[in-house]
This record gives sequence, structure tokens and C-alpha cells, in this order.
Amino acid sequence: MPVTSTSGQGRPKGAVNKATADARAAIAAFVDGNAHRLQEWLTAVADGVFDEKAEKYIVRPDPEKAFTLFQSVIEYHVPKLARTEVKTEMSGSVALPQIPVGRLSDTELATLESLLLKATAPPP
Repeated sequence: MPVTSTSGQGRPKGAVNKATADARAAIAAFVDGNAHRLQEWLTAVADGVFDEKAEKYIVRPDPEKAFTLFQSVIEYHVPKLARTEVKTEMSGSVALPQIPVGRLSDTELATLESLLLKATAPPP
């Protein structure tokens, strides 16, 4: 249970204590001091590190892991967007464009057919 001050003195609500502020400053300094090495580290993870003398990998190539690491870093700089649902009411009909099917290739026709079947299928 948090202790609250009855005298009205102390840290304002939401204020960070000194230890937390110092830890954040230290982490920020570390990140700023090593940001230029991030590409080198990601490349080493993606391509692996090969020891020429021993003729074997010290770190096996793992591009998927490098991408995962990149995503974990990037989420601190590009915030994730919240999912939004938009509900609208429509009345009347919607005019669909005419599709000149005679000018479509077999591949385009097959893709169109697949999309139409998917769009008209009942929900699972």
C-alpha cells in the first residue's frame, strides 16, 4: 500500500525519484554513446561472425534474430499505433467500376476470381 504524505510536502504525483532519474540518464547516455555501433551489431547477428583460423562460425548467421532485435529497438522511437474501429452507416447502393476483363491476363483473372470468392464467402 503506497504511503501518502498528509503534510502536503514531498514529491508531486507522477514525479520520478532521484534513483529512477539517474538510471534513466545512465541508460540514455549508454544508448547515445553506442548508437553508431548498432548497425555493426545487427550486421554481425544477421551475417554471423566467422573465425578464419578455426574455419567455423563463432556466431551463426541469424537474419531473423537481427530483424527481431531491430524491431525491439525501433519501437522506442516509433510508437505503436492503437487499433481504431470506424463504424459508419450507409444507405443506398454503391456504384462499382466496370472491369474490362477482356484485357486482363490469365494470372490477373485468377487473382480477381480468388479475391471475389474470398470477399463473398460467409464469415467463419
